[in-house]
Amino acid sequence: MTAKLKSLPAIEVAQRLRTGHAVLIDVREADEFARRHVPGALSRPLSTFEAAHLKIEPAKDVVFTCRSGMRTEANCGRLATAVEGEAFVLQGGLDAWALAGLPVKEDRQAPL
Repeated sequence: MTAKLKSLPAIEVAQRLRTGHAVLIDVREADEFARRHVPGALSRPLSTFEAAHLKIEPAKDVVFTCRSGMRTEANCGRLATAVEGEAFVLQGGLDAWALAGLPVKEDRQAPL
């Protein structure tokens, strides 16, 4: 059976982050993350994901994100195995987060 990530809408993820009950893991590459990301998100690129050794408090929800959610969904089994408990995905990724009017840290000077 392939592990599945439970999808959460941006507003719910924001609430969990605000209350300290979750950590957001951005799986895009470092240059993508430098250009635009959710403030407070941790960068753990898929290209080096296994070497990153996630160190997340067991009581926190782990929510994975990418730009649109497609990359996260395509790698859900790989990502879910890095988490002891239930794992989640930000529905629609960073794009949905921004569309919901939630804060995004952007550096247009960062190389693409």
